[in-house]
Amino acid sequence: MTTTSAKRWPFVIPVAVIAALIGAFGKRLLDVNRGDDPHLIPSVLLNTPMPEFDLAPLPGREPGLATRDLKGSVSLVNVWGSWCVACLAEHPTLMALQRENAIPIQGIAWRDSPSASLAWLAQRGDPYARIGQDPKSVAAISLGVTGAPETFVVDATGVIRYKHIGPITPEVWQTTLAPLIAQLKK
Repeated sequence: MTTTSAKRWPFVIPVAVIAALIGAFGKRLLDVNRGDDPHLIPSVLLNTPMPEFDLAPLPGREPGLATRDLKGSVSLVNVWGSWCVACLAEHPTLMALQRENAIPIQGIAWRDSPSASLAWLAQRGDPYARIGQDPKSVAAISLGVTGAPETFVVDATGVIRYKHIGPITPEVWQTTLAPLIAQLKK
Protein backbone atom coordinates (compact mmCIF):
# COMPACT_ATOMS: atom_id res chain seq x y z
CA MET A 1 0.00 0.00 0.00
CA THR A 2 1.33 3.40 -0.85
CA THR A 3 1.56 6.15 1.70
CA THR A 4 -1.02 8.18 -0.24
CA SER A 5 -3.59 5.33 0.01
CA ALA A 6 -2.88 4.88 3.71
CA LYS A 7 -3.53 8.55 4.31
CA ARG A 8 -6.97 8.36 2.62
CA TRP A 9 -8.46 5.69 4.93
CA PRO A 10 -9.20 8.05 7.85
CA PHE A 11 -11.33 10.11 5.44
CA VAL A 12 -13.09 7.19 3.74
CA ILE A 13 -14.59 5.75 6.94
CA PRO A 14 -16.52 8.90 8.00
CA VAL A 15 -17.74 9.36 4.42
CA ALA A 16 -19.00 5.75 4.36
CA VAL A 17 -20.78 6.23 7.71
CA ILE A 18 -22.43 9.44 6.51
CA ALA A 19 -23.51 7.74 3.26
CA ALA A 20 -25.07 4.87 5.25
CA LEU A 21 -26.96 7.33 7.47
CA ILE A 22 -28.21 9.28 4.46
CA GLY A 23 -29.38 6.02 2.93
CA ALA A 24 -31.24 4.98 6.10
CA PHE A 25 -32.92 8.39 6.47
CA GLY A 26 -33.77 8.46 2.78
CA LYS A 27 -35.43 5.04 3.02
CA ARG A 28 -37.46 6.22 6.02
CA LEU A 29 -38.58 9.32 4.13
CA LEU A 30 -39.67 7.16 1.20
CA ASP A 31 -41.62 4.90 3.61
CA VAL A 32 -43.46 7.93 5.03
CA ASN A 33 -44.21 9.26 1.55
CA ARG A 34 -45.68 5.87 0.60
CA GLY A 35 -48.18 6.24 3.43
CA ASP A 36 -46.44 4.39 6.27
CA ASP A 37 -47.22 6.32 9.45
CA PRO A 38 -44.09 6.77 11.62
CA HIS A 39 -46.34 7.21 14.69
CA LEU A 40 -47.76 3.71 14.34
CA ILE A 41 -45.66 1.41 16.45
CA PRO A 42 -47.36 -1.96 16.77
CA SER A 43 -48.16 -2.99 20.33
CA VAL A 44 -48.28 -6.61 21.40
CA LEU A 45 -50.71 -5.48 24.10
CA LEU A 46 -53.58 -4.67 21.73
CA ASN A 47 -56.66 -6.75 22.56
CA THR A 48 -55.10 -8.02 25.78
CA PRO A 49 -55.98 -7.12 29.38
CA MET A 50 -54.25 -4.09 30.85
CA PRO A 51 -51.10 -5.24 32.69
CA GLU A 52 -51.40 -5.35 36.48
CA PHE A 53 -50.22 -2.27 38.35
CA ASP A 54 -51.18 -0.37 41.48
CA LEU A 55 -49.75 3.15 41.46
CA ALA A 56 -49.63 5.45 44.47
CA PRO A 57 -51.60 8.70 44.29
CA LEU A 58 -50.13 12.16 44.06
CA PRO A 59 -50.19 13.76 47.54
CA GLY A 60 -53.66 15.13 48.26
CA ARG A 61 -54.94 13.59 45.02
CA GLU A 62 -56.24 10.26 46.29
CA PRO A 63 -56.91 7.60 45.19
CA GLY A 64 -54.08 6.46 42.92
CA LEU A 65 -54.55 4.31 39.85
CA ALA A 66 -54.68 0.54 39.65
CA THR A 67 -55.60 -1.88 36.91
CA ARG A 68 -58.85 -2.73 38.71
CA ASP A 69 -59.94 0.93 38.32
CA LEU A 70 -60.04 0.53 34.55
CA LYS A 71 -63.02 -1.80 34.50
CA GLY A 72 -66.64 -0.75 34.17
CA SER A 73 -66.39 1.95 31.51
CA VAL A 74 -64.40 2.79 28.41
CA SER A 75 -61.55 5.13 29.35
CA LEU A 76 -58.32 6.71 28.22
CA VAL A 77 -55.09 6.05 30.10
CA ASN A 78 -52.72 8.92 29.39
CA VAL A 79 -49.00 8.64 30.20
CA TRP A 80 -47.60 12.14 30.76
CA GLY A 81 -44.98 14.16 32.63
CA SER A 82 -44.48 17.79 33.60
CA TRP A 83 -41.15 17.66 31.76
CA CYS A 84 -42.83 16.63 28.48
CA VAL A 85 -43.14 19.37 25.83
CA ALA A 86 -45.55 17.31 23.71
CA CYS A 87 -47.75 16.77 26.81
CA LEU A 88 -48.07 20.55 27.04
CA ALA A 89 -49.29 20.65 23.43
CA GLU A 90 -51.78 17.85 24.13
CA HIS A 91 -53.15 19.25 27.38
CA PRO A 92 -55.77 21.68 25.96
CA THR A 93 -57.37 18.76 24.09
CA LEU A 94 -57.51 16.67 27.26
CA MET A 95 -59.05 19.59 29.14
CA ALA A 96 -61.69 19.99 26.41
CA LEU A 97 -62.53 16.27 26.60
CA GLN A 98 -62.86 16.55 30.37
CA ARG A 99 -65.11 19.63 30.12
CA GLU A 100 -67.31 17.86 27.56
CA ASN A 101 -67.41 14.78 29.79
CA ALA A 102 -66.48 12.85 26.63
CA ILE A 103 -64.65 10.00 28.37
CA PRO A 104 -62.97 9.33 31.72
CA ILE A 105 -59.26 10.13 31.45
CA GLN A 106 -56.90 8.33 33.82
CA GLY A 107 -53.37 9.64 34.18
CA ILE A 108 -50.00 8.06 34.79
CA ALA A 109 -47.48 10.67 35.95
CA TRP A 110 -44.36 9.13 34.45
CA ARG A 111 -40.84 9.78 35.77
CA ASP A 112 -41.97 12.92 37.54
CA SER A 113 -41.70 14.22 41.06
CA PRO A 114 -45.04 14.57 42.86
CA SER A 115 -44.46 18.29 43.44
CA ALA A 116 -43.70 18.92 39.75
CA SER A 117 -46.81 16.96 38.66
CA LEU A 118 -49.05 18.81 41.11
CA ALA A 119 -47.64 22.22 40.15
CA TRP A 120 -48.12 21.45 36.44
CA LEU A 121 -51.76 20.43 37.00
CA ALA A 122 -52.43 23.45 39.25
CA GLN A 123 -51.14 25.79 36.55
CA ARG A 124 -52.76 24.12 33.51
CA GLY A 125 -55.83 22.31 34.83
CA ASP A 126 -56.49 18.72 35.81
CA PRO A 127 -58.36 16.57 33.27
CA TYR A 128 -57.78 13.29 35.11
CA ALA A 129 -60.33 11.25 37.04
CA ARG A 130 -57.44 9.40 38.75
CA ILE A 131 -53.68 9.76 38.61
CA GLY A 132 -51.05 7.27 39.63
CA GLN A 133 -47.37 8.09 40.12
CA ASP A 134 -44.91 6.01 38.11
CA PRO A 135 -41.50 7.47 39.04
CA LYS A 136 -39.61 4.22 38.36
CA SER A 137 -41.48 3.28 35.15
CA VAL A 138 -43.13 0.18 36.61
CA ALA A 139 -46.39 0.69 34.70
CA ALA A 140 -44.68 2.34 31.72
CA ILE A 141 -42.44 -0.68 31.16
CA SER A 142 -45.33 -3.13 31.45
CA LEU A 143 -47.25 -1.01 28.91
CA GLY A 144 -44.33 -0.76 26.50
CA VAL A 145 -44.22 3.03 26.69
CA THR A 146 -41.57 4.49 24.41
CA GLY A 147 -42.10 8.17 25.26
CA ALA A 148 -44.63 10.66 26.51
CA PRO A 149 -47.35 11.30 25.81
CA GLU A 150 -48.84 7.92 25.02
CA THR A 151 -52.52 7.15 25.42
CA PHE A 152 -54.32 3.83 25.62
CA VAL A 153 -58.00 3.26 24.89
CA VAL A 154 -59.23 0.69 27.41
CA ASP A 155 -62.62 -0.95 27.05
CA ALA A 156 -65.09 -1.58 29.90
CA THR A 157 -63.61 -5.03 30.57
CA GLY A 158 -60.09 -3.60 31.04
CA VAL A 159 -58.75 -4.67 27.63
CA ILE A 160 -56.44 -2.38 25.64
CA ARG A 161 -58.07 -1.62 22.29
CA TYR A 162 -55.79 1.09 20.91
CA LYS A 163 -52.45 2.78 21.61
CA HIS A 164 -51.81 6.33 20.44
CA ILE A 165 -48.24 7.61 20.45
CA GLY A 166 -47.79 11.36 20.62
CA PRO A 167 -50.16 14.18 21.50
CA ILE A 168 -53.90 13.78 21.10
CA THR A 169 -54.99 16.66 18.88
CA PRO A 170 -58.57 17.62 18.05
CA GLU A 171 -58.07 15.93 14.66
CA VAL A 172 -56.81 12.68 16.26
CA TRP A 173 -59.77 12.77 18.64
CA GLN A 174 -62.34 13.31 15.88
CA THR A 175 -60.95 10.98 13.23
CA THR A 176 -59.50 8.12 15.29
CA LEU A 177 -60.35 8.03 18.98
CA ALA A 178 -63.96 9.26 19.11
CA PRO A 179 -65.22 6.75 16.48
CA LEU A 180 -63.43 3.88 18.21
CA ILE A 181 -64.77 4.89 21.63
CA ALA A 182 -68.31 5.23 20.26
CA GLN A 183 -68.02 1.71 18.85
CA LEU A 184 -66.69 0.34 22.17
CA LYS A 185 -69.52 1.95 24.13
CA LYS A 186 -72.19 0.13 22.06
